Amino acid sequence: MNFTLTDEQNLLRASLGQFLQHRYGFAERTAASRGETGYRAEIWSALANELGVLGMTIPEANGGLGGGAVEQMILMEEAGRALLLEPVSETLFQAGWLLEQAGGALAEQLLPQIAGGALKLAVALGEPDMRYDLADISTRAVRAGTGWRLDGVKAMVMAAPWADRLIVPARTSGQAGDADGLSLFVVDPAAAGVKLHPYPTIDGRRAADIELAGVTLPVEAQVGPVGGALALLEEVRDRAIAAQAAEAAGLLDKLLADTVEYTKQRQQFGQPISSFQVLQHRMVDMYMQVEMVRSAAVLAALKLDGDPAERAKAASAAKVTVANACRFIGQNAVQLHGGMGMTDELPIGHYFKRATLIESEHGTADWHLARHAALSAV
Repeated sequence: MNFTLTDEQNLLRASLGQFLQHRYGFAERTAASRGETGYRAEIWSALANELGVLGMTIPEANGGLGGGAVEQMILMEEAGRALLLEPVSETLFQAGWLLEQAGGALAEQLLPQIAGGALKLAVALGEPDMRYDLADISTRAVRAGTGWRLDGVKAMVMAAPWADRLIVPARTSGQAGDADGLSLFVVDPAAAGVKLHPYPTIDGRRAADIELAGVTLPVEAQVGPVGGALALLEEVRDRAIAAQAAEAAGLLDKLLADTVEYTKQRQQFGQPISSFQVLQHRMVDMYMQVEMVRSAAVLAALKLDGDPAERAKAASAAKVTVANACRFIGQNAVQLHGGMGMTDELPIGHYFKRATLIESEHGTADWHLARHAALSAV
């Protein structure tokens, strides 16, 4: 099978890589992560208006460029290499994709705003009393007059403090654990009854727990099939995993490159430690892990638009591969840097923290291993 990128895809990779290299320095990124907003608004605007990447996978009819899974993979790999703070995956490949699939007047209104950089979104999946089975969502939506009323709590919603709109799955019928009964709602985080509890995450980004207490919504805030959103939620998680696998490929490649360069400079016994054979073997093992992640990311991306069972297996396989590699490469990169690897002065510590969060986001390796086994047994 030929995995060669087209000329347009190579140009996308080169343009985005050069932009981030020259406009997204480590010092500026660190300052932004510790600032009040936690991201750089000028970078978000530039991604939309100078590079056009925020419309890359949005249909042309909605103001986008109509790209697909390969373009998603390219964007996220470069985002990982630059340790991008801005919520590209949450806005474009998760919430934006859900809106596109849901369709309707509200989606038609919001998708062009995403492409133009005027809108940031987040998907509020997690809840305090659930693990990784999305059928366990218990947030409740009931009819109230001509609209809806939402009640519930969402936990650790990544990028929620930045979001202009939240995509909130809620149960319109049935009980937690039922496959049927889940619906999608577009919620303004500034609406009455919505309370965000924001906090920084270990990787310098932002998340929030969200209370929904009697939130009233117009009827048009419900998007997609009423009671039939579980399949969409499971697919969007697979798409988030595929995007994160590509991000991990860029991030871990950068971790490896910085580690190799450091071992060429650090002297011990009068010679660089890169000349020690045991450390050379260690770095070869790290390189092999990077290549395994890159291969898993390619497979996950190419399976996104195919058979649902094959998509799910590829996503879970990618998640297991990424989780193992993040731990192995991250720990060895820090160890080979010595005490410097644990400081905030070098990029290495920041990349390690992002790798640590990626390891468990969207489900643990053990859970996805069991999921893959169950899917393979069918």
